[in-house]
Amino acid sequence: MRRGGWTARLWAEVAGIYGAILQHPFLTGLADGSLDPDTFAHYLIQDAYYLQDFGRALTVVGSKAPSPAGVGMFARHAAGIVDVELALHASLLTQLGIQHTDAMPVAPTTRAYTSYLLATAYSGTFADGFAAVLPCYWIYAEVGAELVERGSPDPRYQSWIDTYAGDEYQAIVAEVLALGDDVGQTLSAADEARARAHFATTARYEWMFWDAAWRREAWPI
Repeated sequence: MRRGGWTARLWAEVAGIYGAILQHPFLTGLADGSLDPDTFAHYLIQDAYYLQDFGRALTVVGSKAPSPAGVGMFARHAAGIVDVELALHASLLTQLGIQHTDAMPVAPTTRAYTSYLLATAYSGTFADGFAAVLPCYWIYAEVGAELVERGSPDPRYQSWIDTYAGDEYQAIVAEVLALGDDVGQTLSAADEARARAHFATTARYEWMFWDAAWRREAWPI
């Protein structure tokens, strides 16, 4: 899912990060079925923690949107995407034999990523918050579209891939990107540079999140 305008400029700056994401053993393991189910469960639990704060961040970003349509879009996404993804996670964790997710604490990378999102959403402008939440939307859409072409022999992993490759999720991301191109036209040079920096930072956090799951990251002390 490529765009023109401002979002194309954003993507060009993180193309290397996205390439590293696609090559990460967590995602290659999803596609070829070799990923350890315990590693996948670690990811799902941490992502459930992440999604709770991502939903909060979307609500704050939406409250600063310059148009009623933008406010409504983020409100729908905060309610819809988070619910759909959390339901997926609950289903997959049940298939993995895990009933109680709160036994695992929030991992360092999860805490760092969500703290950055919330701080940017609360303290920044609409463009700042928008740019910070955008990689989570967009990178998952790109990863889903890429991995669905490869497929996975593990039905649990295929279910995860199908969610992000599906028409519904892809349409949601297309809606966000269209707003992004509109937003980019309104920014001063300084505001645009700051927003791009937020986008690059959270794109790096996306790689870090999968890497933390791969390592089953825990607090060192």
